[in-house]
Amino acid sequence: MAVITCIEDLRILAQRRVPRMFYDYVDAGSWSEGTYRANEADFQRIKFRQRVAINMDNRSTASTMIGQHVAMPVALAPIGLTGMQHADGEILAARAAKAFGVPYTLSTMSICSLEDVAAGTGNHPFWFQVYVIRDRNFIERLIERARAANCSALVLTLDLQIIGQRHKDLKNGLGAPPKMTLASMSNMLTKPRWMLGMAGTKRRAFGNIVGHVHGVDDMGSLGEWTLKQFDPTLDWNDVEWIKKRWGGKLILKGIQDVEDAKLAVASGADALIVSNHGGRQLDGAESSIRALPPIVDAVGKQIEVHMDGGIRSGQDVLRARALGAKGVYIGRSYIYGLGALGEAGVTNALEIIRKELDTTMALCGHTDINAVDSSILVPGSF
Repeated sequence: MAVITCIEDLRILAQRRVPRMFYDYVDAGSWSEGTYRANEADFQRIKFRQRVAINMDNRSTASTMIGQHVAMPVALAPIGLTGMQHADGEILAARAAKAFGVPYTLSTMSICSLEDVAAGTGNHPFWFQVYVIRDRNFIERLIERARAANCSALVLTLDLQIIGQRHKDLKNGLGAPPKMTLASMSNMLTKPRWMLGMAGTKRRAFGNIVGHVHGVDDMGSLGEWTLKQFDPTLDWNDVEWIKKRWGGKLILKGIQDVEDAKLAVASGADALIVSNHGGRQLDGAESSIRALPPIVDAVGKQIEVHMDGGIRSGQDVLRARALGAKGVYIGRSYIYGLGALGEAGVTNALEIIRKELDTTMALCGHTDINAVDSSILVPGSF
């Protein structure tokens, strides 16, 4: 196998090894995919100031996110269907994050359940992502399960009241459950490593939902329930309700507008994530990195500001940090690693990003990630 030196190498390998239906679920955006592409492209327009003859010894990428020590200011983002990228994918990703020293965020729409991940990581604390759905009793039980699983933060996604039109998913028949067409089944047969892994696990349904909702006992009944549950009436009163029920650290995901950021502060949340859902919701929305600075300027002294969307390297992490993000989330970058090489691939992705972050920080004349600010960037490029 070729030497893997960057996230793009992992993406190429994942594309070879993961069935098209599930690969496209990750590596695609909504509508024209303009926002999805802008998330990456806008990072590349931001240029660094190279500095020389500065002591670069004793460097550190260690920091904190919501008071938690992290080996670098990076968390693994919540991604649905992670267990379909690789058998037991959520458990493997959580193990890699634990060993590396960064937070892992489990999605409500995961294949492995809260309990699976807790058991698979020795009850190591992780973060859990939730939606506001119509069945409030289910949400209450889900929050209690997260607490029992030793989750240390709740991430509430606010930008998925209505699902964006994702053309590749529609064409591939991806849903809950996925439609097994002749084309999709034929493609799966060309992925023997994936097939072998899935044959060796019992986890193939949405583990946080199936068996935990009355009348939802298999993938067939799950589809009807899911279509009815995303709640278009979500408002800030629901955020307050979630915060009260949880009682712990709360992060709000999906903030792209300064006015919404101010409302996030007023809600009492501990952090917000500047995010456009990886370009998978409102196509034509501003890239996350462009939306970041105005939000930091408006509320950065009142709430911890994080961001996600388009991060494919440690250089992108440094750019976001320079523009005021206290921490960032990687989604596709680690999912490519998982699909390519399982747990080792997630570790590889994290190592690549930290190496790139460390090297770029040094060449910009800094040895401590916590001292980085916009002075490392070329004026006018951001």
